[in-house]
Amino acid sequence: MTHEKSCGGIVYRKFHGNTEILLIKHVKSGYWSFPKGHVENGETEEETAKREIKEETGIDVYIDSGFRETVTYSPRKDSKKDVVYFVARARNYDYTPQLEEISDIRWVGIGQAHNLLVYDNDKLIVNKAKSFIALMK
Repeated sequence: MTHEKSCGGIVYRKFHGNTEILLIKHVKSGYWSFPKGHVENGETEEETAKREIKEETGIDVYIDSGFRETVTYSPRKDSKKDVVYFVARARNYDYTPQLEEISDIRWVGIGQAHNLLVYDNDKLIVNKAKSFIALMK
């Protein structure tokens, strides 16, 4: 069995008093999710998350300490994948999709994200991130 590890982030911003998160639509699957990607040699999880968010969306982020959630699933019969998610505050709001991988990017109200997300794991991560962000000052 092969084992993969990716890291990514729930990227958020405060906009007119509301919390919005950034969702990306993958070219291959057509599903909405979060920016993420494989860990490169010598990288920390946080470095991977920041790099992948920047590569896929053009957005620079600050990783908020205190939130680290791992989702494990089997993308194929003989493999296991761990995805580590962080909550990341956007430093800029204008995005540029990595066109080879991303067909669309959207800022959505954190409460409306469930309308676009397909996977239960993604919905659970949004719920946890929403609670964490609500505690931030």
